[in-house]
Amino acid sequence: MTLLSAPSAPPIPAQVRTVTVTEPGITGFRRTVRLGLPDAAPGQACPVHAFVLAHTVAEETVAALTAAEPGPVSVVHLGQSIRTVRPVRAAEQVTVRLDVLGVRKQPQGARVELGVELVGEDGPSPFAELVISTLLVGATLLEPYGTVAGTPAAPAAVGSGEPQRAAHTLTTDWIGAYAHASGDTNPLHLDADAARSAGFDTVIAHGMSVVALAVEEALDRFAAGDSSRVRGLGCRFSAPVPPGVSLEIVFRPDAGAHTVRFTCETPKGVAVKAGWIEFAAPSAGGPR
Repeated sequence: MTLLSAPSAPPIPAQVRTVTVTEPGITGFRRTVRLGLPDAAPGQACPVHAFVLAHTVAEETVAALTAAEPGPVSVVHLGQSIRTVRPVRAAEQVTVRLDVLGVRKQPQGARVELGVELVGEDGPSPFAELVISTLLVGATLLEPYGTVAGTPAAPAAVGSGEPQRAAHTLTTDWIGAYAHASGDTNPLHLDADAARSAGFDTVIAHGMSVVALAVEEALDRFAAGDSSRVRGLGCRFSAPVPPGVSLEIVFRPDAGAHTVRFTCETPKGVAVKAGWIEFAAPSAGGPR
């Protein structure tokens, strides 16, 4: 048997971009995400804003990876993790560095993992690190590379707290508002005809919008709304969430609510699974 080794060089080199974060962008995104929740502390970013900064570079990378494909390629977000030491700050310049961590062929196409570092003006160490796991359906030309390890698992729980539940119904208006606040204007989220042509009954919510809503609910319930206490979060996606159906978010905190596991479910089943949020202890000075 001949062993085939993965190429030593990534399919494309690291991508680096610099973006300027604005206070209206931070506030507008968090206000949009907090569907039916009270206003958050002024100036504090949603922990998912780190993904918003990475998304454009990730899109450009996927486009470059699939530029030579002979047929159409669709992107399925499989999983996401974010490790962070602080929230995104208003008026700072953030350097976004994205590396292709690994490629693995699958029957439907290619599974690709992307690693992202966000470095702010207080660098050089990144204040956030992300792993984005995707399936490029229809991709046939990518060769195996690196390691596809899957998004990191939740930290170990210490004891068990009381489960809590939150109920929401997403609307097409909210999905559209998230699209514009996040910059992800994929027609699947905005155009019913485009969604139907892709096999859905109607538009679908962004997976990360559902996660962002779950994170905001958890912040209010377990961290007094203080987003600076989030040290990490992750999840896997298993089904789309359309507008107009009930969405139940189930939280399972450990004994001290340092780690909170969650799932997001619709009447058709689990849409977001293996979700987790890790909180630091509250600081003496309160929210930062």
